[in-house]
Amino acid sequence: MPISLAIITYNEEENIVRLLNSLADIADEVIIVDSFSTDKTKEICTQKYPQVKFFEKKFNGYGEQKNHALNLCSHEWVLFLDADEVPDEEMKKSIQKIVSSESTEFNVYMAKFNNHLGIHLIKYGGWGNVYRDRLFRKKYARYSDDKVHEFLITDQKSGLLEGRLNHYTYKSIHHHVSKINKYSDMMAEKMFERGKRINRFKIIVSPIFEFIKVFIFKRGFLDGFPGFYIAKTMSYYTFLKYIKLREKIRLSESEQNTVK
Repeated sequence: MPISLAIITYNEEENIVRLLNSLADIADEVIIVDSFSTDKTKEICTQKYPQVKFFEKKFNGYGEQKNHALNLCSHEWVLFLDADEVPDEEMKKSIQKIVSSESTEFNVYMAKFNNHLGIHLIKYGGWGNVYRDRLFRKKYARYSDDKVHEFLITDQKSGLLEGRLNHYTYKSIHHHVSKINKYSDMMAEKMFERGKRINRFKIIVSPIFEFIKVFIFKRGFLDGFPGFYIAKTMSYYTFLKYIKLREKIRLSESEQNTVK
């Protein structure tokens, strides 16, 4: 049975080649929805990979973007990956076995992650035991409409793919900090739209607790300095999303008072 590979991209020239080369013998159709990349992502996808169907759409959030890509897939089975994810050989064989079977026990399958930070494989701090839905029958699932931290909505019980999905998270500290800034913007907007309130105490205490949770309770210290770096940056992300939410609330209140 044929399978669609779906990917959403923005400036992924350094990742997309690795992924597409890895899955050239699996995907019968490759759907890429790009958010108008400013690098060579479009050129690489359209000129080097004839099986790629390349679309462009303004980015309004991860959930909406992924559902748009999902709607463009023409096959029953969909493998939905991020550009920086690559299945190992065991997982590729597991995927092929499932989609080629006349009957399967599950309609949704999760992948276990190997999360890499640069040259380091992270085993603790909440990064070493990550499972996420990646392979599913299209008619049984869709993504939530969340701008960030979207999730697969399904009423199906999930199976587990064999092997590991290698996730090459960040290529540099600059890249990582840029992502933190972007995600904290979107998370603050998401919380603001849902009417979440915040106070100074939570802004001060939450980042401290996040560091302790990741580095101590989730044993991030066992990863050495990379574990410390992850705990510190996750603490920073927590601080940013809450301080940005507070800023949005104050601006909204100021605008309302001005109108009055």
